Amino acid sequence: MNFFRGVMGGQAAGPQPSGAETIQKLCDRVASSTLLEDRRDAVRALKSLSKKYRMEVGTQAMDHLINILQTDRSDSEILGYALDTLYNIICNDEEEEQDESEDAVTPLPASGKQKNVSMPDEAAQKQADDLGAQFTDQFIQDPEHVTLLLTLLEEFDFHVRWPGVKLLTALLKNQGPQVQGIILVSPMGVSRLMDLLADSREVIRNDGLLLLQQLTKSNAAIQKIVAFENAFERLLDIITEEGSSDGGIVVEDCLLLLLNLLKNNSSNQNFFKEGSYIQRMKPWFEVGDDNSGWSAQKVTNLHLMLQLVRVMVSPVNSPGATASCQKSMYQCGLLQQLCTILMATGVPADILTETINTVSEVIRGSQVNQDYFASVNAPSNPPRPAIVVLLMSMVNERQPFVLRCAVLYCFQCFLYKNQKGQGEIVATLLPSTIDANSISAGQLLCGGLFSADSLSNWCAAVALAHALQDNLTQKEQLLRVQLATSLGKPPVSLLQQCTNILSQGDKIVRRGSKVQTRVGLLMLLCTWISNCPIAVTHFLHNQENVPFLTAQISENLGEDERLVQGLCALLLGICIYYNDNSLENYTKEKLKQLIEKRIGKENFVEKLGFITKHELYSRAAQKPQPVFPSPEQMLFDHEFTKLVKELEGVITKAVHKSSEEEKKEEEVKKTLEQHDNIVTQYKELIREQDAQIQELKEQVASMTTQNEQMQNTVTQQLSQIQQHKDQYNILKLKLGKDNQSQSNSQGESSQVNGLQTEELTQLREEVEELRKQHSLLQTQLSDKDALINTLRSEKAEGSAAGSDNTELLKELEALRSQVQSQSAEITQMKTERQELLRRAEAGSSDAVSSSDGSSDAAKIAEVESRLAAQTTETEKLKEEAKSLSQSRAELEQQLASANSTVAILQTEKTKLQTEVQESKKEQDDLLMLLADQDQKIHSLKQRLKDLGETVDDEDDLDARDQTDDDYEEDEDED
Repeated sequence: MNFFRGVMGGQAAGPQPSGAETIQKLCDRVASSTLLEDRRDAVRALKSLSKKYRMEVGTQAMDHLINILQTDRSDSEILGYALDTLYNIICNDEEEEQDESEDAVTPLPASGKQKNVSMPDEAAQKQADDLGAQFTDQFIQDPEHVTLLLTLLEEFDFHVRWPGVKLLTALLKNQGPQVQGIILVSPMGVSRLMDLLADSREVIRNDGLLLLQQLTKSNAAIQKIVAFENAFERLLDIITEEGSSDGGIVVEDCLLLLLNLLKNNSSNQNFFKEGSYIQRMKPWFEVGDDNSGWSAQKVTNLHLMLQLVRVMVSPVNSPGATASCQKSMYQCGLLQQLCTILMATGVPADILTETINTVSEVIRGSQVNQDYFASVNAPSNPPRPAIVVLLMSMVNERQPFVLRCAVLYCFQCFLYKNQKGQGEIVATLLPSTIDANSISAGQLLCGGLFSADSLSNWCAAVALAHALQDNLTQKEQLLRVQLATSLGKPPVSLLQQCTNILSQGDKIVRRGSKVQTRVGLLMLLCTWISNCPIAVTHFLHNQENVPFLTAQISENLGEDERLVQGLCALLLGICIYYNDNSLENYTKEKLKQLIEKRIGKENFVEKLGFITKHELYSRAAQKPQPVFPSPEQMLFDHEFTKLVKELEGVITKAVHKSSEEEKKEEEVKKTLEQHDNIVTQYKELIREQDAQIQELKEQVASMTTQNEQMQNTVTQQLSQIQQHKDQYNILKLKLGKDNQSQSNSQGESSQVNGLQTEELTQLREEVEELRKQHSLLQTQLSDKDALINTLRSEKAEGSAAGSDNTELLKELEALRSQVQSQSAEITQMKTERQELLRRAEAGSSDAVSSSDGSSDAAKIAEVESRLAAQTTETEKLKEEAKSLSQSRAELEQQLASANSTVAILQTEKTKLQTEVQESKKEQDDLLMLLADQDQKIHSLKQRLKDLGETVDDEDDLDARDQTDDDYEEDEDED
């Protein structure tokens, strides 16, 4: 116990041991003690010495501490001491935390953020960093140690979990990539760390944010895993709970982690957009009207929020993803909210600058967003467009440099791929649209272009150049701009005024800022006249311009003027390359001769190369945003570097080419143009014929469908006719049977008449009347047969009118007996029609193949021959389509005729059925009457027999009736 009193500060007798000796004894105690309390006390003593004797504790005790983590998992207190000790020897930061007591933990700040205090001695700090890296390497030498640490983080005990989070954070700070690799391959390693965000204790949650920041640095795989572990939802919830932009340092940590997850990670950006998280960013920028309370933390938070928006729409992202995010930001109202901050008062300068940069990238290349930004007005009296207000800041030399750069970037993004906006800016410079009562964007640009401030000159020149970028129409329109230089003097063109400033720079531009102004004007002129022969002619029309350029290029000037010489060489090269030889004194050939005599071709090319060799050229070519350390280094524009890269090679070739080579090239160009024109004409003709063929195909297809429908209709009608014929035959058979029964009834009635004369006479009259009705029915049937024969003869006569209708007429003739032959002939018609369709499709395919083959521009003769064949085939197809149309009309006529015939037969059938029903009814009545008469006769016979009279049998009566019938037949024959 005396040993522990000495270590823990108690007074002990005898000499005091050194720190190394004490640490060695404590390590032995940790390794050899069997009691948990002894080991715990030893580890706690090591913790108290770990800051003062960091080197000794790390060297001697690390293995023992790791062993404690492996063996004493059941005791959270000793685990906490061991983790704290390891953190103290691995961490390189000096913390503002008090030494903890032996048995209690001091209260911790709610944020859990650890603040760094810079060490006075840089050498000592470097030594500490090296020591931390050395101990970190020793700890992660076995990956199982990191896996063990991840397992300990699952413990809910505060004394274990919080030191474990801090220790893992320190390991990531010292050896990030190695520790990231171990965590990445560890099962559920990232998921365990994500659980820290759900901890109810703010200290652990906040330090978990710091841990995830270190974990996600520069590792796309871990970033994706964290994002798909629902990190976006959790972080946005924390930001909302903490008060968004008004929150504390926890909001800052969440935003930093979001930046780590989204920056340069297209997968996470797409997941963020698809998850509708962009819409949740809008409330962050709802700044109240009272903007006086801008704390430092609020400024930091809002700055990070704006950076987060810029990450989603950065120009380095893929165009499709950027456009999608820009659309979402406009639809959810985020762009409108940013424009509100832009036009608000009392906003800090750095927030305003970052907001301008954010709005710039949200509208860059998006026509809808650019149109909305053009409609935004500043809350002034009278209201002014936001663009005008921003340009006023850009040309005002009293404004901060970074703000002026941000406004220039915003103007560039507004005009990027926006020809409508370019036209509106140039229109404010034209004489017909100038309003003397208001300040326009064009007036501000001209004012800045010719002001005494060289930075305003450069910014205005670059802004005006962007209004002309890739827009030939506006380049020609800008030639109309006239400027009034002074009273009593005629106005001069804007182009002439720019060249005057270049040639008289020493008189107009202030000393010390000459280069920046001239570079800006030269970039404007190069952009203006490139790919615009009319502008080149206007530039060369001034007799002073070419001598000035040649003099500038040929002089041996200082280092600062070499860039101006290179730009002058570029401008003169553009005058050669885009020259249409409309001016006799300044044709391409004469300008090249002038270069060869006054400058020399090699010297000219060398001066032209000064541009790309300049140190600021490569910096400007990296990204579109103009970012410069100081105003003096603001020389190149990003879009201009693209123009130089495009033109440098072609200008060099143009200068070295001879006149004969140029003539040959021009002839080749003319020949190629003529060839292209011919090929274009043939292509257009072939496209027209393809369209015609397609229309014919569609017509054939529609006719085929109609024909099939007609065939189906005819088949149905034929089946109905057959049914009617069958019903008609059945009715005839029934009528024949009825006639036979009527004859039998007449025989019986004659027998009865032998007995009862009066009754039989009456019956005979009724039978005679039935016979008349039967004969009438027979006459009507014969009339119907005659009508059918008449229709048949009419169809036979009409068959001579066209051979194509013969098959259908035969079918109508054979309605009663030749159903099978009709089906065969209809099948034959279908076969013939399919043959016609096959020929039409064969013709179409030949036409299409000929159109495909004619795309070879090198074989015009072959194209013409194939075209002629295709035309002939097209005519054939038209004729076949016409014949098919006629056939269809004839088939429709025949179908109508057949329908009328069927209707007539149907009516006759109905009449016959009605008459038969009536006959049946009359026959039934007659049979009833005969039955009654038979009953009466039988009763009379019986009465006669009873009276003793002789009565003939039925057989005698039958024989007598038969004799009478034969006699009547003989009389009929006579």
